[in-house]
Amino acid sequence: MTGSSHRQNAGQEQNTLESMLDRLGEVAVRTGLNVAPGQQVIITAPLEAVPLVRRVTEHAYKAGASLVTTLYTDEETTLARYRFGHEETFDTAAEWLAHGMADGFRAGAARLAITGSNPALLAGQNPEHISRASRAASRVNRPAMEIITSFDVNWNIVATATPAWARMVFPDFPEDQAVARLWQAIFEASRLTGEDPVADWAAHNVTLHRRAAFLNDARYAALHFTGPGTDLIVGLADGHDWAGGAEKAGNGIVCNPNIPTEEVFTTPHRLKVDGYVASTKPLSHQGSLIDQIRVRFDGGKIVEMHAAKGEDVLARVLDTDEGARRLGEVALVPHSSPISQSGILFQNTLFDENAASHIALGQAYTKCMLDTAGQDEAALAARGANSSLIHIDWMIGSGEIDVDGIDASGAAVPLMRKGEWAVSV
Repeated sequence: MTGSSHRQNAGQEQNTLESMLDRLGEVAVRTGLNVAPGQQVIITAPLEAVPLVRRVTEHAYKAGASLVTTLYTDEETTLARYRFGHEETFDTAAEWLAHGMADGFRAGAARLAITGSNPALLAGQNPEHISRASRAASRVNRPAMEIITSFDVNWNIVATATPAWARMVFPDFPEDQAVARLWQAIFEASRLTGEDPVADWAAHNVTLHRRAAFLNDARYAALHFTGPGTDLIVGLADGHDWAGGAEKAGNGIVCNPNIPTEEVFTTPHRLKVDGYVASTKPLSHQGSLIDQIRVRFDGGKIVEMHAAKGEDVLARVLDTDEGARRLGEVALVPHSSPISQSGILFQNTLFDENAASHIALGQAYTKCMLDTAGQDEAALAARGANSSLIHIDWMIGSGEIDVDGIDASGAAVPLMRKGEWAVSV
């Protein structure tokens, strides 16, 4: 290839990337957040996301945002803390920053998180330090997270490709090719490759809403998951509400919290989960890969747990607080979802949870409950909502897993067979 041809192709690829970044920025603002005129936007992002942040910011101002504020994170400075921080400092968190974020949300700001961190950033660091720092951060961030989990404001998560993440997902390719492949996977999973991504998302939301409406009409008391290594009954919270795709936040704005998304999900009952379950995909958590998880629930609580890899990490997660051993979410995703069919293990929950049905340890989304106005934590707990400092999704669905809905009489109704919907939804 001549030098001029190489430069021309490189320019075409750059133009294509810039065009797709602009599409992602537009979808994040118009579909993800649905920014309202006069609304502030708070963005968190890794340094490598600057090009995407600029596109998002441009579209946010075009939509009428009054102010866009971005807080960047840097992996090298994050890593420096674990390499050089003193022993007594790992219980410290930026409380002032967490309070500021919560104040911003209370004042009506929209929340956009751009993910793309290195899944193995903290591999090799002191796991006790990681656990302590995580608990401290979770404590101070809880007021802000409660606003998010209650869906009081419009919020959204999208992804940016970073070199470190790309190398983890595509280890057999040179870094530039790995990054290009990861970008393409993000664009495809985020439904950006059609002629009109905003319209494509509107159509996809119709499908997800139809599935959620079917489940809400059915009013199942529980779900029964069966398959290799799995025989699990997940009771559903009293007055649970299935959701999926675009939903109306407490401020009246309809938004898509996750891009991509393929799930419909609801709140399980924290005391009514029984049986055993095996993970169907590895879980990437705080720089460690937890693989082949097997746990047993009794009365809603994990009473036995094993993992072929990362068992010590899982044990520390479960010891975060009392609610960490109970469920805060259950979600149904067909095995034929685009992310599943891609065959890519993203090692990022935003994507991997949309490849398979899953459960989440920890905090419940009380948005997925009816008639919660005026109810405090104790009242919600009595209805089955779990409370915890964590919310960690892990995958239990596959092409070998069946799911039944259990009605109030105890009768079973086939919902999924071999990972696919067994009903017309």
